[in-house]
Amino acid sequence: MSSNRLMGCMLASSALLALTACGDGGKQQQQAPQGPAPVGYVVVREEPVTLTTELPGRTAAFETSEVRPQVNGLILDRLFVEGDVVRKGQPLYRIDPAPYQAQAASARAALTRAQSSIASSAALARRYGELVKINAIARQEFENAQTTAAQSRADVAAQQAALRTAEIDLGRTTIRAPITGRIGRSVFTTGALVSASQANALATIQRLDPIYVDIQESSADLLKLRQQILSGQLTRDGNARVKLKLEDGSEYGAQGTLRFADVTVDPTTGSQVIRALFPNPNGLLLPGMFVRASLVEGTQEKGMLVPQRAVSRDEKGLATVMVVGPDNKVQVRTLQTTRALGENWLVTSGIKPGDKIIVEGGMMLRPGMPVQGKLWNPNAKPAGAAPPQGHAQAQAK
Repeated sequence: MSSNRLMGCMLASSALLALTACGDGGKQQQQAPQGPAPVGYVVVREEPVTLTTELPGRTAAFETSEVRPQVNGLILDRLFVEGDVVRKGQPLYRIDPAPYQAQAASARAALTRAQSSIASSAALARRYGELVKINAIARQEFENAQTTAAQSRADVAAQQAALRTAEIDLGRTTIRAPITGRIGRSVFTTGALVSASQANALATIQRLDPIYVDIQESSADLLKLRQQILSGQLTRDGNARVKLKLEDGSEYGAQGTLRFADVTVDPTTGSQVIRALFPNPNGLLLPGMFVRASLVEGTQEKGMLVPQRAVSRDEKGLATVMVVGPDNKVQVRTLQTTRALGENWLVTSGIKPGDKIIVEGGMMLRPGMPVQGKLWNPNAKPAGAAPPQGHAQAQAK
């Protein structure tokens, strides 16, 4: 090997060693400690928290009335349009009145006959009363005359009642709406024979404004809620408001009020029915619709909320958070949570007011690590976020 070639190999080896040394120095420089990690935190505080729960429910008409005939006969006319709103007392059907007109006329004639006989029997009783005083007739005849007069008066009263019954039946040949509401389809048509004892209703009227919503809630949850209210943990307004979410996921505009909770528990489901009342002026809610109701259970005066993004789970499945300690070092706390409220957890133990919960920058943290914290701004962009494309291009130019 020539001396020039040997010299070239030695120079190349020296350059490679120099580059390797520079590379190692760069890695060592990158691995050098950079100081406390920046984190964003929120300060825990006690505040009144309104507790709500969402439960399934069904709508039910405020009033329901099945229209039924009270006399027998043929339907001559239907006097309404299906689906319309009918008023209380409005005529709906007309049954053939001829048989009942005849019954009323017969009862009226019988009453006239009874009234005509009462005058003669009363006059006879008065005359016998004068004669018995002078012993012109036997006492028995006088008493018989008095009995006949009393029977005549009783016959008049009976015929008056019979006439009243006949007039009531005649009036019932016109079937009227018992309540105000929206009437459904007519099951029977003109010419149908109906009877007072039939099982099927002619039509159904439902009052839909206001409208009920029957909500199913576990009896165990209701019992727990009552105990919390009695113990003072929760305070409750007498007019608790209820919100509705419809079948398509949209929110119902008007709010309702709670009316009562059923006094019995369904043994098959272990639930109770809670009834709420909602205004329904536009008829948007119809009986039988499935809805989800959001109920205000009460207010917890000293509630502590922690953002859900700050909570993680350990290997045992327990909820934990990282806290900025007094010495600006990371501490881990185990929480007791009861429910989620929006984007927060309601916490009952594990933290106290004034604690600084790490919300941002806690991915690589470990207990005991020093941190540099600042109040977390949920509207601020996370550190290291890429600028908009146009801004990046402008900087490049």
